[in-house]
Amino acid sequence: MRLLISIFLLLGAVTLKAENSPSPAKPFTIKGKLVDAETGKGLEYASVSILAAVDSALVTGGVTDMNGVFSIEVAKGKYIVKTEFISYKAKYFRAEVNSDNKVVDLGNITLSPDTETLKEVVVTAQKSQMVMELDKRVFNVGQDLSNIGANAADILDNVPSVNVDIDGNVSLRGSSNVKILVNGKPSGLIGISSTDALRQLQGNLIERIEVVTNPSARYQAEGNAGIINIILKKDSNEGVNGSFTANLGYPANYGLSFNVNYRKKWLNMFANYGTNYRNSPGSGYSNQEFYNDGYTTSRRTDRDRTRGGISHNFRVGSDFYLSEKSILTLSGLYRISDEDNETELIYRNYDRNRMLIADSLRTDDEAEDEENMEYALNFTHDFAKEGHKLTADVQYRESDEVEDSEQKQGARPGANENFTPNLFQQSLNEESEKNLLLQTDYVYPFSKQGKIEAGLRGNLRRIDNNYIVEERNNEGVFEQLPGFSNNFKYEENIYAAYAIYGNKWSDFSFQLGLRSELTDITTELVTTGEKTDKNYIGFFPSAHVTYELGNENSVQASYSRRLDRPNFWNLNPFSNYTDPRSIRAGNPDLNPEYTNSFELGYLKNWNAGSVFSSVYYRHTTDVIDRIRYQDVVNGDTVLFAIPQNLSYRDSYGVEFTVSQDIGEWWKLNGNVNFYRQMTEGQYGEQDLSSDTYTMSARVTSKMTLFNAFDYQLSGRYSAPQTSPQSKRKAFYTIDMGLSKEILDKKGTITLNVRDILNSRKWRGETFGNNFYEESEFQWRARQILLSFTYRLNQRNKPNREERGGDGYGGDDADF
Repeated sequence: MRLLISIFLLLGAVTLKAENSPSPAKPFTIKGKLVDAETGKGLEYASVSILAAVDSALVTGGVTDMNGVFSIEVAKGKYIVKTEFISYKAKYFRAEVNSDNKVVDLGNITLSPDTETLKEVVVTAQKSQMVMELDKRVFNVGQDLSNIGANAADILDNVPSVNVDIDGNVSLRGSSNVKILVNGKPSGLIGISSTDALRQLQGNLIERIEVVTNPSARYQAEGNAGIINIILKKDSNEGVNGSFTANLGYPANYGLSFNVNYRKKWLNMFANYGTNYRNSPGSGYSNQEFYNDGYTTSRRTDRDRTRGGISHNFRVGSDFYLSEKSILTLSGLYRISDEDNETELIYRNYDRNRMLIADSLRTDDEAEDEENMEYALNFTHDFAKEGHKLTADVQYRESDEVEDSEQKQGARPGANENFTPNLFQQSLNEESEKNLLLQTDYVYPFSKQGKIEAGLRGNLRRIDNNYIVEERNNEGVFEQLPGFSNNFKYEENIYAAYAIYGNKWSDFSFQLGLRSELTDITTELVTTGEKTDKNYIGFFPSAHVTYELGNENSVQASYSRRLDRPNFWNLNPFSNYTDPRSIRAGNPDLNPEYTNSFELGYLKNWNAGSVFSSVYYRHTTDVIDRIRYQDVVNGDTVLFAIPQNLSYRDSYGVEFTVSQDIGEWWKLNGNVNFYRQMTEGQYGEQDLSSDTYTMSARVTSKMTLFNAFDYQLSGRYSAPQTSPQSKRKAFYTIDMGLSKEILDKKGTITLNVRDILNSRKWRGETFGNNFYEESEFQWRARQILLSFTYRLNQRNKPNREERGGDGYGGDDADF
């Protein structure tokens, strides 16, 4: 076990404290104090931006101290001073410093949420929901009414360019190779099986979602489509403050959560807790045809499934302000869930003459228990020079999951008959994971616009998966099924280092980076003694160039090289046995995918809105895709899905994201993504090439009605998409939300309906040389939910216009 200690930077717009001592290179000063207009208290950590008067370009900036005071050194010239604080209206001032006026004192600046909106110089986006930058988009999900009471999977499925399929797999711009992080790092809240864990993470604990489509070298190299970062709630306001939420929904969806924070001088303590009970019904069917020996046989499977249970998420931590420049953060989280899942499968088999020859019922009762623990230590030190920073992180995680299932199968009973099974099976899946992360990052600004970043990272991961399937014999004794039972061990060690150089010349700014990652993965099938070692080193360059066109226009070109390692479930050859006629398994011999990604983006801002457009291209080698084929097992036809490395894939796309305010009471934003995806590959004698054109679109309308209610309507459409052996049909869905402030604006009551038309159903086709399948499945029916939130010593973040700044400096938002 190695300890890595070194150097790097938090991404982009990290707010930095302004120095109090003047710099010889910048002998002029702009200072002042920001205070709350109602209480007269200083606003701690409020943001101050210094903009060039000639073109409103950002020159420098800082944050206020614990008393609301700021003092920023600047060069001789004319400036616009922008002062802002979350939930308060920004104010702007003009200032000129020269040899006759070396210090400009703006005095006490009062900020109030009721101040009349001023004409703004820099417009980024509507902060209440979406903030756009050329290489990152931030979605403040708490202001989206359709997300109230939702889980993390539901929220991600509402983010533009992101899709969550019926199995809970997340994709970005049509690619499932996306890295999901929590607070900038892997997390126990995601667990071993992220698809289930995302559904168990309550949305009320989430502050925002960050989407990075073309990451630089400071980010992990994994995830060729990009990175999705889930930021959890944490406050740092003085005194005690927090929020409490209760949810009541149908189908059964009951939850309670709170976020509490205490801040006093050198100490900031925070805690989040959420508990939720759900009972989510889902249903679907599949029709299959098999072509063997010149004959066609067919069968139909009807599926009814209910997933339900209770989960608890608890996170607690403290920030210790060791000095004005050093912060030590300790945090821990604990997640536990207890689920009971029931599945009923009706099998109907037909002969070559389409005559029914078998009608059977299979039941699966599963108890699923999961426990996750995580401990984290972070140290941040700001040196005397503005922007000079060192951070170090240690994180340890443990996860345990047990799935205990009992299956019964027999002839389907009639209306007044009892089910009498003749086949009894049981499966036990025990998983455990241990993960140690060590990371340190450093940034050194060598000039006003130039900086060097560097960092080291080590991640050590161990997973044990013991999977057993048993069947009762004629003597009533359960015996293992050897083709589906084994103990699978997975060891993964990844060591990384990176360096970045960035600078700005006139209207051009650029950043060049190089990351190297050494990967050492070992898998072992204990029962059979099969062992696989994968050791490789990769180099991942990145480049970002931005040109400011003026008048709030900017263009950025970017490039990055990425990889996607086969995940644990893609490598594990043993999987779920709920439906023995449809088996998804892994392949221990998979190789990683490598991707070269290019993107050109344009960002335009104006007083009432913004537009972001981009064109992108990705070339991926050794593409991993699931290959489907049929085989006969114990006299029954089984459809297998096994991942294999294909040849390559090219993806082209163009994306538009628009935000527009139509008056103070109506806000619109929308996103549309068009792309083409071409895959080349072959498995055996089967050609697995495909070429598809598709698109996805979302539109959200939010209105304030009668100065009393907020009403939101959201729509989404996904066009058909073809892959080497399948076709996903189009689907659409509409969500609605209505909220009202009560209790002197300390409380909010919200009613929302997800999937009003009950149309969110995954429909598709799967085909091979000797089979065809047409299927439909709905993970969860229409959801109606009533929510109440009470805020303690907090202002409700206003829904009216609130612009400016990067919008997400953020605690723990490092990568």
